[in-house]
Amino acid sequence: MKTKAVRLYGANDIRLEEFDLPEMKEDEILAKVISDSVCMSTHKAVLQGAAHKRVPNDVAEHPTIMGHEFCGEILAVGAKWKDQYKPGDKFAIQPALGYKGGPEAPGYSYRYIGGNSQFIVIPNEVMECNCLLHYENDAFFYGSVAEPISCIVAGYHTNYHTNNVTHQHTMGIVEGGNTILMAAAGPMGLGAIDYAIHCDRRPSLLVVTDIDSARLARAASIVTVEEAERCGVKLVYVNTNECEDARAYLLALTDGRGYDDAFVYAPVRPVIELADSVLGLDGCLNFFAGPTRQDFSAMFNFYNVHYNFTHICGNSGGNTDDMVEGIKMMNSGKLNPAAMITHVGGLDAAIDTINNLDKIPGGKKLIYNFISMPLTALADLAELGKTDPLYARLSEIVEANNGLWCAEAEKYLLANAKPI
Repeated sequence: MKTKAVRLYGANDIRLEEFDLPEMKEDEILAKVISDSVCMSTHKAVLQGAAHKRVPNDVAEHPTIMGHEFCGEILAVGAKWKDQYKPGDKFAIQPALGYKGGPEAPGYSYRYIGGNSQFIVIPNEVMECNCLLHYENDAFFYGSVAEPISCIVAGYHTNYHTNNVTHQHTMGIVEGGNTILMAAAGPMGLGAIDYAIHCDRRPSLLVVTDIDSARLARAASIVTVEEAERCGVKLVYVNTNECEDARAYLLALTDGRGYDDAFVYAPVRPVIELADSVLGLDGCLNFFAGPTRQDFSAMFNFYNVHYNFTHICGNSGGNTDDMVEGIKMMNSGKLNPAAMITHVGGLDAAIDTINNLDKIPGGKKLIYNFISMPLTALADLAELGKTDPLYARLSEIVEANNGLWCAEAEKYLLANAKPI
């Protein structure tokens, strides 16, 4: 079977090519990939090429397929897996396999599986690791953001708190406590707000900070104070640039007690130090955002570490259980990550999107593998629709959905866009 795919040959060398997939083996699965969400980790892998820990040393001779946030449909199942999967099943994938302790992952390490390919051969180890997940939803794009959602879920499970009597650690945020999400009006922050008010361990107070009023206003229109209140959470949005004394203001929201859990969604030293300064007794700071500099550091108050038991943790991904939890919440309607998506495009837009991801503003960039379409901001659909009926109809659908991408928009796009 032929497929079109974006393949990595080395540092800053990715190519859109058509080639033949090998015949599926009895312990493998053949599938088609409908959508892939482009991750900054993919951009970093392209920058590094074979120097990246997940990319094989011989990638120049045996190129690998890019993309690890993908969703699609199973076409054929080898004999080994016929009791667990069947043709027509939809799937999402957990790329962090951890197979035999190795770093290999779809989207980095494999020649015939990755999100930026129309068709793929899923190798045995993906199923062996229980990383091929059944997915039941009308919209494929939810499955493509299941991996970043799993990272958010993992953050809430990674935080921990201590018992000074038993010296035991309790995992997770404090239920009914005070939680603050800092620099959190971006795409991952929006998912984190949504999860916090709908998960089974909700804080009583959730404070969201940013320095961009427009981003905060958009966040507040998507995850509303009223919806949070309905879930038993007091939600407060704060522009720290507008506070004369941000630390004093944030602490006043807790009546001076401080925050049990603080999450930092931008690798910015002043943000980390502000988060540290508002931690309460036994407060946990989760440094969620990944820096690019290996020598990145910030000040941390060790007086409070000693006397107030404050501490720090971090996570750079989720596990399969985190992804399953996120998918269940999406399928049940408790979680709607559509706000994370700000751009859509076809497979022919993937290379430019990956190469320039750090320069393109907005949130998640969604690629549909069977269409030809430039990467397009949802905010630009109305203007483009003045001369193109496809964009005009997409604009109408998106605007009717509070400016968010949705299943109806996806179905219309896939039925009416130019095939690649």
